[in-house]
Amino acid sequence: MSAGGGKKAILAALTANAGIAVAKFVGAFITGSASMMAEGVHSVADTSNQGLLLFGQRAAAKDADELHQFGYGRNRYFYSFVVALVLFTLGSVFAIYEGIHKVQHPEELSQPIVAVVILVIAIGLETYSFLTAVRESRPLKGTASWWQFIRNSRSPELPVVLLEDTGALIGLVLALGGVGLTMVTDDPIFDGIGTLSIGILLGVIAIVLIIEMKSLLIGEGATPEQGRAIRENLVDGTKITSLIHLKTQYLGPDEMLVAAKVALAPNLDIADVAEAIDAAEMRVRAAVPTARLIYLEPDLYRVE
Repeated sequence: MSAGGGKKAILAALTANAGIAVAKFVGAFITGSASMMAEGVHSVADTSNQGLLLFGQRAAAKDADELHQFGYGRNRYFYSFVVALVLFTLGSVFAIYEGIHKVQHPEELSQPIVAVVILVIAIGLETYSFLTAVRESRPLKGTASWWQFIRNSRSPELPVVLLEDTGALIGLVLALGGVGLTMVTDDPIFDGIGTLSIGILLGVIAIVLIIEMKSLLIGEGATPEQGRAIRENLVDGTKITSLIHLKTQYLGPDEMLVAAKVALAPNLDIADVAEAIDAAEMRVRAAVPTARLIYLEPDLYRVE
């Protein structure tokens, strides 16, 4: 994922969520709806998260130095992990607490139609943000399913925004359902149930994000497709006869480290070895552009 592509989706989500947060808090103040309050906190969490994603991209752009010789690319993974924690603590825990409280002590809503209007407008804005993230993600997703894209993407921002926007849309529908049922039945307990449902939803999404971002932060290797491309292009069948072993790891979303031991044909002189190594590196970088750092160890293949 290019930083520019991800940034467009992040900015769309940030703009939508900031405006929605203000509207939700106004609606919660007017109506006394716990669902609206939970959704307001949810939007504040989402807005903060988009700010963190942008900060992570900026921090990752720093040049490598003596202390971090492979660069700062993993900042994007770190801040995406922080986003998942914020979503869980600020969004999910608050909504669950508020939902339990409102179920145990229901409170009448005043002017619930105000909440309905705000929620409908918010659904429209969140839909715009969601469609922007979908449009930015399609070229990277390819033929994979959306779930496979979220699980296998080495770029964190778009999966984070996609899951956040999906959770926001479902949460708005739950809030609308809670307020609507409260209006129809005149029983405010449904507002509390809607709030509790939003908290559980956010908790599930946050846990998925925590698991995925933790895996990226620890360090993931090439995708299966990239691994096959690297293996195919390392060996030319003449000077490099076979691959002995291969290790890969993403240092950041746009930079992968490739380390391999390759078997060379016998009787090559030093110049031929250097030429074979350089040519292999060029083939791999052409096939897998993210493979920017390549270290190849030449050896002779021996049958034990």
